[in-house]
Amino acid sequence: MSKQAGTVVIVGGTQGLGRRLAERFAADGHEVLITGREQTRADAVAAEIGHGTRAVALDLADPHQIGPCLQSLDRVDHVVLAAIERDTNTLRDYDVARAIRLATIKLVGYTEVLHALHGALHDTSSVLLFGGLAKERPYPGSTTVTTVNGAVDTMIRTFALELAPVRVNALHPGIVGDSPYWEDNQAMLASVAARTPTGRTVTMDEVTDAALFLLRNGGVNGVNLYVDGGWVFG
Repeated sequence: MSKQAGTVVIVGGTQGLGRRLAERFAADGHEVLITGREQTRADAVAAEIGHGTRAVALDLADPHQIGPCLQSLDRVDHVVLAAIERDTNTLRDYDVARAIRLATIKLVGYTEVLHALHGALHDTSSVLLFGGLAKERPYPGSTTVTTVNGAVDTMIRTFALELAPVRVNALHPGIVGDSPYWEDNQAMLASVAARTPTGRTVTMDEVTDAALFLLRNGGVNGVNLYVDGGWVFG
């Protein structure tokens, strides 16, 4: 790796797709910094990933702590905002605290990370936000999830303008069939597969490959990419 290379920051890199991306970047020789809410767990995951991966604890729901946690970084090649929380919050049983937390994570937390890191980004840096297809296929109790994922569509446009020439894109995965989250809900996976033109759900590797494309392809900017096998219109 070149001495001029910078760090890859993966917010939400201790599990799921964030961790898979951290593993790919680390194996390719990049310096990787992952974040999680608990330092002990984040350190343990970083050690499992290996290749010199580092970890820092921060909670996007507490935006005031984000800047101090990231201030030591002086050159960043890629930023991945993969931290998510799944929440079902119906109007009849509306939990205001949970709604505020989720909205803060995506709308304020994502923005504050980029505010904290903007001075470390350079002309060929790139940023990737993770959204989700609840914005297109809402379900009972998804009002907050649908709203914040819909906001990602427009956030990348303002970010791309303000951070130019840094590229900013978003990835909206469908149901990821081989994710540990879904392993105990085969009936749901079968139902989704039956309504998907490809006849199956997408995989962790397919979503990871799409993320790497958005981060590395210098001609792609301001794009919301769906990786769902066509489920959203099936």
